Amino acid sequence: MQYVLLFFSALLAASIFPAQSEALFAGFLLETPGDFWALWAAASVGNTVGSILNWALGRYMERWQHRKWFPIKVDSLAKAQAFFQRYGWSALLLSWMPIIGDPITVVAGLLRMPLIPFIILVAIAKSGRYWAVGWFIMQM
Repeated sequence: MQYVLLFFSALLAASIFPAQSEALFAGFLLETPGDFWALWAAASVGNTVGSILNWALGRYMERWQHRKWFPIKVDSLAKAQAFFQRYGWSALLLSWMPIIGDPITVVAGLLRMPLIPFIILVAIAKSGRYWAVGWFIMQM
């Protein structure tokens, strides 16, 4: 059950809604340190799937981005777009970072980045973050 909970927590954390999953990952890891790889996989896959949903949102968001209810501010989106255009696909290696990571994944969809390279780069970034958090926790 903890894997399912962690998967959905990580998926939500990767969405455009404010959430985080690292504390849950760390808590489960402290509770069952022998489950590192299974917990890491659940969190990494969930977070990557959440980013794929952001990419899909970006692909189809142009018609809604100026509406009041739209969850990403136009200026935040413009900053992420400029960053993505400056650094190209490698910008997705920063998708693990709070605040800028999720808008970058939306912008990748908006700019019509192909899905397969997107998934590869985001999976590297997201799984690397959970590995680092897990390594830190295991050193305690």
